[in-house]
Amino acid sequence: MEKLRNKLNEIDDQIVKLYAERMQTVKEIGQFKEKAHLPITSKSREDEVLKRLEKEVPEEISVFVKMLYQTIFQTSKAYQSKFTAMDTSLTKMLKETLLEGFKKFPSSASVACQGVEGAYSSIAANRLFSNPNITFFKNFEGVCTAVEKGLCRYGILPIDNSLNGSVGEVYDLLLSKKFYIVRSVRLPIRQSLLGKGSLSDVKTVYSHPQAIGQCSNYLSKMGYTVHETENTAVSAKMVADSDDKTIAAICSAECASLYDLKVLDSNIQNDDTNFTRFICISKALELYEDSNRISIIIGLPHRSGSLQNVLARFSAMNLNLTKLSSRPVLGTEFEYIFYLDFESNVKHGEALSLLSELERECESFAFLGSYFEG
Repeated sequence: MEKLRNKLNEIDDQIVKLYAERMQTVKEIGQFKEKAHLPITSKSREDEVLKRLEKEVPEEISVFVKMLYQTIFQTSKAYQSKFTAMDTSLTKMLKETLLEGFKKFPSSASVACQGVEGAYSSIAANRLFSNPNITFFKNFEGVCTAVEKGLCRYGILPIDNSLNGSVGEVYDLLLSKKFYIVRSVRLPIRQSLLGKGSLSDVKTVYSHPQAIGQCSNYLSKMGYTVHETENTAVSAKMVADSDDKTIAAICSAECASLYDLKVLDSNIQNDDTNFTRFICISKALELYEDSNRISIIIGLPHRSGSLQNVLARFSAMNLNLTKLSSRPVLGTEFEYIFYLDFESNVKHGEALSLLSELERECESFAFLGSYFEG
């Protein structure tokens, strides 16, 4: 074993020297591409290299050679990007916005929220702004329309829950409409059962589907009939407007004082580590110095390795992915788009380089924002 390991060490020493030599050549090619305004990625060239090298090794290891060189291609492109500055429409816009200088995030603004007073979105708004002027809308699309038409400067939307996952409707709206995320906040979700009578009176419970899912264990144990509503606070208001003591709402405890209801049971969520991430959207691109997250949407070819090739870029550039979510493309069979969040700020060169590459190379690409997540 020791002899074999020593032999591997000798081989590795040769490989790393040749890799360094290869990367020097890669650098020179990148500098040439910069002058000639050529793209970093050449799929035909990569395919040509793979076909040639696969013939040079036994068939039983050809698949591993392919995997190795796909990784080498990604590290090479990441290295080349340091020596190229080919702007896209997005990176030009980002650089122009950065040149205007960073502004301070406003403490007060007109904000659109879904539901009624006491909804978690309004709690999120009060966390993000010290003095928000909140207007409530019936659904998420109403929030987006208010921002789109300029009725409100910002909109608050739930995008992820730690127990129930992504809010698909919100992701679909982000894709179909042109908005930017300018802030994000994670709220601990502590669900309560509110009603007018006593706990023993309750037979039917109303709430939003996400809240119902978050409290599924409790609801199953109690054996209640469950009905979905568009918002947790709307459920509380509906119970408050009724004289029926057999109905109750799952919502925040804050709704009890707002709607003169009793807290019949508290902390009924499946897990105490229940958080919902809310985003603050804007029609205009806004960049703030304390930003620590970037969100994008990409569409990729429906073929083996296309997602892996993108993910390898993040690893090669030492950028930490914090979210990867897929959504089916409407009108297609088993084709998906991907939502990605990663830790960075567009003022950093590696982030701009990656965004430039992805915008040029992906079948579809959308930049959702560079923002602070608290």
